[in-house]
Amino acid sequence: MKLKIGDYIDINRKEITDMADYIFDNPETGGNEYKASEMLTDYLGRNGFIINKGIAGLETAFKAVHENGIGGPSIGLLCEYDALEGIGHACGHHMQGPAIVYAASAIKEMMKESNYRLVIYGTPAEETFGGKLNMLKYGCFQDIDVALMMHAGPTTTTDIRSLAMDRFLVEFKGISSHAALKAEDGRSALDGILMLANGIEYLREHVRDDVRIHYSIINGGGPPNVVPKYASAEFVLRSYNREYLDTVVERFKKIVKGAALMTETECELTIKKTLDNKVPVIGLNDLLIDNAKEFDAPCIRPPREKTGSTDFGNVMHVMPGSCIRVAFVPEGTSSHSEEYIKAGKTEKAHDATVLASKILAGSVTDMIIKPELLAEFKREFEINKGQKS
Repeated sequence: MKLKIGDYIDINRKEITDMADYIFDNPETGGNEYKASEMLTDYLGRNGFIINKGIAGLETAFKAVHENGIGGPSIGLLCEYDALEGIGHACGHHMQGPAIVYAASAIKEMMKESNYRLVIYGTPAEETFGGKLNMLKYGCFQDIDVALMMHAGPTTTTDIRSLAMDRFLVEFKGISSHAALKAEDGRSALDGILMLANGIEYLREHVRDDVRIHYSIINGGGPPNVVPKYASAEFVLRSYNREYLDTVVERFKKIVKGAALMTETECELTIKKTLDNKVPVIGLNDLLIDNAKEFDAPCIRPPREKTGSTDFGNVMHVMPGSCIRVAFVPEGTSSHSEEYIKAGKTEKAHDATVLASKILAGSVTDMIIKPELLAEFKREFEINKGQKS
């Protein structure tokens, strides 16, 4: 069966890669992926999937469903298609949609005798506000048993974990005055930011090794001869464990209040983005890698222990999930880089897109034919989610 699925995808190679090239040539930033979303849903609609566009209050999000028979597993295939502002598809998101929709189409055409349900979710804006966060709030993904994705990269691998993250906008409001003649009348908002930054440096000594705290001053307050009445900064806090990160955030909030007290200013804290850490399911990772080996994927490496943050972590915090990463650039290449752009339409990029489609389709086939696999993944997910680290 997998040979037939691989042949089906190979036959459609040019259409798959043309689709990826089109998305690459028409980069659209988060929430504006109209061309990519339209092309993907048009393909799925023409191939018999039931389409629902503009879901979860997002114009470029979509859901496509194919149900074969009654009962059986409900398997989710998720894809991103947003580009980075100013640099385009320097993260390889242009490959995800084509790989996903052709994997789904191959399953639909080749697996006519089994009972299953395929749900394809188009998830915008991973790089910006995190479309999956909106979609979770609207109840998306509750109709699937497992969530699968693909991502291009320097190696063929999976992830053990990802960093939970909270991003805050911190605003201080003080009293303006002349910095030389009436300095005693002023209360510097910028001093509030600087005191907060200083407090963060002391906090670093008393948190776990995996905690990351970084910040950038957005508004420094104005000319140096005026005590600034307003200043703002963004702070990002990360950890591989959401529960522990929550405790760090509470300490961070106390430092914010302390900085305001010390400078006699007012402060306002706004949460901009909250991402959860991935709950790993090693058995599911292994299934993807087994299929990667079966389809001769290049540069297969052990799962990544050190990763960044993603809104897919929020999905993987509530259900079993995994993302297969397929090599298309030299090992060691950084994402969000010019190297990714230069490689975006190469033969290796085309190979990675086609291979990812085969790997995902093969893995879905395994879960359909062997329902005990999905039961094992669910058990492992519950065990791992309950563990504290």
